[in-house]
Amino acid sequence: MTAESVGVRTAPASFVLGHKLDSVPFSAYHTVIILVLGFVGFIEGYDLALTGSLLVLAKAPLHMSPDAVRALATWPTFLVVIGGFAAAAMSDRVSRLTVMQVGVILSTLCTLLILLVHSFEQLLILRLITGFFLGFTISAPFPIAAELMPARHRRTYAAIYETMLATAFTLLPFVGFVLANHPRGFQLVGLPGGVTLFIAPVLIYFLIPESPRWLLRRSRVEDAVNNVNLIIRRCGSRVPPLNIADLAGGREIAPEQFPSIWKLFAPGQFRWTATGILCGLCAGTVYYLIAILLPKALVNQGAAVALSFGLSSLIFAASIPGKLFNGFIMEIIGRRLTITGAFLLSIPGLLLMVMAHRAGAAATIVFSAGALITGFTTLSIFPAVRMYLSEQFPTALRGRGHFFGESFGRIFAGVIVPYVMVSHTASPVIFFGTMVIMVAIGACIPFALGRETVGNLETFTETVPGLA
Repeated sequence: MTAESVGVRTAPASFVLGHKLDSVPFSAYHTVIILVLGFVGFIEGYDLALTGSLLVLAKAPLHMSPDAVRALATWPTFLVVIGGFAAAAMSDRVSRLTVMQVGVILSTLCTLLILLVHSFEQLLILRLITGFFLGFTISAPFPIAAELMPARHRRTYAAIYETMLATAFTLLPFVGFVLANHPRGFQLVGLPGGVTLFIAPVLIYFLIPESPRWLLRRSRVEDAVNNVNLIIRRCGSRVPPLNIADLAGGREIAPEQFPSIWKLFAPGQFRWTATGILCGLCAGTVYYLIAILLPKALVNQGAAVALSFGLSSLIFAASIPGKLFNGFIMEIIGRRLTITGAFLLSIPGLLLMVMAHRAGAAATIVFSAGALITGFTTLSIFPAVRMYLSEQFPTALRGRGHFFGESFGRIFAGVIVPYVMVSHTASPVIFFGTMVIMVAIGACIPFALGRETVGNLETFTETVPGLA
């Protein structure tokens, strides 16, 4: 497909290249990209959510005081935020794959080293280092995938990636359940995430190419064309290769000015930046309260340790089919309606969890019903929320915008709220009621502030006023 065939011979090179990438039929190689990035999501999700299990398993062996519990619950996530801001500053300037690789290697190494921990101080230091480098990695797959996947299959990536993430969240409480009575349980619980140190970096290096859109924006035109053609070949050469003449349309491709990160807040862009952040913040608050504090909350509310892990595993298990469903419908009914619908439909589930302690002998059944509803809705919203966030930004800002957006939202969702709520986990009304408030707010944001972004990335993001 040439520039003429899509009627964009006079269009900017970024539009021509974007149309070429979107014209490549979905193939086995796209599946490989999804699975490798999904595997990154699995291990980083496991490492991130590990805190919730450590709060329960390490409390007695390491003689953790209430202040130590609060520190372990919140400070590692704060370092995720700091790492995310550091990565945001780098991700559009240096290779996005390099940022992701560094994060994967160092975060999984620290998780593996939990095997050697013998004191709370050692555990906290490892979790702080892990958190910083998780900030490099946990946001990276979405902007990378958004620029590699054909437009109509970004939902396929989002659904499968988030399903693999949900699998990690489901596996982790199950591992905690198995190790609940093991004297070294807190040391062994990180092993499934740590051993991936020897697998994930190799897969990333050999199977994931640098984004041609990013290369073009960095004025590396030949490299951008070569990477497009690499993708075309790996997908079976079912469309003609791209060449620089097609890309340029007979014109010289001028170097593009690299915009400041402050352009995230410029007129014409700030509204979209805020929309993506607020959607993620509301969904993230529910996720972090469940992933980090739910096992502790259930124990404080009267459940046994093993039962608390079992119910935590149940709620994340429900998110596996939920994420597949949300990933499927977000291209049919749009990102905004998917996000709003999932938030609203989660309210009955959260209310059931609020009321479960009043159900007497049926408390576990009532809570389980609420957990299934919540897992299928709000905890399943992330395929739409995270892709929606990436689609708010032009190529020159996408890496920094996505990293910044997730990191900024995580300050509130993963640091401030858990820090405050760790003292209120014994109250179902306060603990689960906070989640009800956040999903009610989140349901309003896409339609109050947002736009629909289904379609070609360049259509929605490359015409931001004053970007350069």
